[in-house]
Amino acid sequence: MVALLDAISEGRLDAEAAVVISNIEAAAGLQKARARGVEALAISRKGRTREEHDGEIIRELKRREVSVVCLAGYMRLISPVFVRAFDSRILNIHPSLLPAFPGLDAQRQALEAGVKITGCTVHIVDEELDHGPIVMQRAVEVRDDDTVETLSARILEQEHEIYAEAVRRVLSKGFRVEGKRTFSE
Repeated sequence: MVALLDAISEGRLDAEAAVVISNIEAAAGLQKARARGVEALAISRKGRTREEHDGEIIRELKRREVSVVCLAGYMRLISPVFVRAFDSRILNIHPSLLPAFPGLDAQRQALEAGVKITGCTVHIVDEELDHGPIVMQRAVEVRDDDTVETLSARILEQEHEIYAEAVRRVLSKGFRVEGKRTFSE
């Protein structure tokens, strides 16, 4: 999230950050957003269904006329209602070259599988976990002496670089989704 906000403030991404939302009131990202002059909201899920919680988030996003939703560190599945409200306009970043190693602990999964290349993926969110059409990927070599921590750090560097570029692609006039494929002109 900070990498996206910094890309906007530095002019590398021609966009406006309308709001940052977390389901955790003490989330560090909320303070970081406010420090950068971006409105930040905590919308608690406590005592509500996922659909009720997502409904409130949808209302806040639509009230601000948000055109693209960028998930960053949002470790919850969003409801089909949310996905439909922003069809093909919700992006997520994942620390693997999807479809390999979806879900949690992708870096650990890569090390345990013995792959030599892993990386990160920005994809359109659909109703399945880490499944939607891929917007961008970046490869990262797995080194013989890598640990989960060292591999994660190198992947995170690449995530910070490609997320803003992926958002730029999605916001471009020529961007389209056809089935599982994305195209930008």
